[in-house]
Amino acid sequence: MKAYVPNKLHKKSYLRFSFTMKRGIKDIKKPVEAELKQFELRFKEDMRSKVALLDKITYYIVQRKGKQVRPVLVFLTAKICGTINDSTYRAASFVELLHTATLVHDDVVDDADERRGFFSVNAIWKNKIAVLVGDYFLSKGLLLALDNREYELLQIISKAVRDMSEGELLQIEKARKLDIDEAVYYEIIRMKTASLISAACGAGAASTAENSDWVARMRDFGEKIGIAFQIKDDLFDYGDADVGKPRGIDIKEKKMTLPLIYSLNNSTRQEKRRIINIIKNHSENKKKVQEVIYFVREKGGLVYAREKMNEYKEEALSILNTFPNSESRDALEKLVFYITERKK
Repeated sequence: MKAYVPNKLHKKSYLRFSFTMKRGIKDIKKPVEAELKQFELRFKEDMRSKVALLDKITYYIVQRKGKQVRPVLVFLTAKICGTINDSTYRAASFVELLHTATLVHDDVVDDADERRGFFSVNAIWKNKIAVLVGDYFLSKGLLLALDNREYELLQIISKAVRDMSEGELLQIEKARKLDIDEAVYYEIIRMKTASLISAACGAGAASTAENSDWVARMRDFGEKIGIAFQIKDDLFDYGDADVGKPRGIDIKEKKMTLPLIYSLNNSTRQEKRRIINIIKNHSENKKKVQEVIYFVREKGGLVYAREKMNEYKEEALSILNTFPNSESRDALEKLVFYITERKK
């Protein structure tokens, strides 16, 4: 396996990374710890409804919150570009409302019974209620922006919603033919995954920055780490030596991810036909799925994907280094390493 060696510009960041992985996300949140506590109170208020059932469901969702990576991105980028204000809190709430809405809807689409170790909303309250709850969160975000005349925020988030929907549909369309090449793959993950992370960074910067170029650079930064994040997820599925046991979920769902695309492009016609046949017709067979995983490892698909992930990591760090040095910028550097070196 090819080890990742940071370039000279980022060696200091790489050394800080070792410490950060021991401390986890808590160390990354430190520069905006006070703001995040205030955000949690405001977010709960933004989620309120006059409908008792809706309040019960939103309380359930808030209680099982994740690492809050997107609000962290909003506050850190805002602090790098200026002084955190009410607009920043609204941006964080809108991003989190949109993220929550997409998770609820995704569980319905995927017929998933669990989310982060808890029962999903659709598993408890069924699909109809789950879809309506997701719609409610999205409408709350839209009204939050409109009521406060946050038109730039509305534009940033609306673009992310469009991109996420198009990316999901493009992936579904291509999964039927299994004809995704690298260019299409990057377009799918840019829209599906990276667009919301990019929006979080752009929204945070837009809430404090006087320079529109800073907002554009932060959105670009978010897109780079979003793509790196998704490639890391692709590696998990094949049991990369760094992430443990293979899962094969993407293969079962007929998803063409970067390790597989590279491996197919570097195989014989006979090998390619055999692997495509397994994915199309035998993706529920555990032994056949293991064949695909072994094929990808043998063809260097994991090594290639890891190299590409690190290229996006370097590009993200280079963009970040164009901003003034600060505690918040250091935290974002740590977050870049955390995203790409995480174990789950």
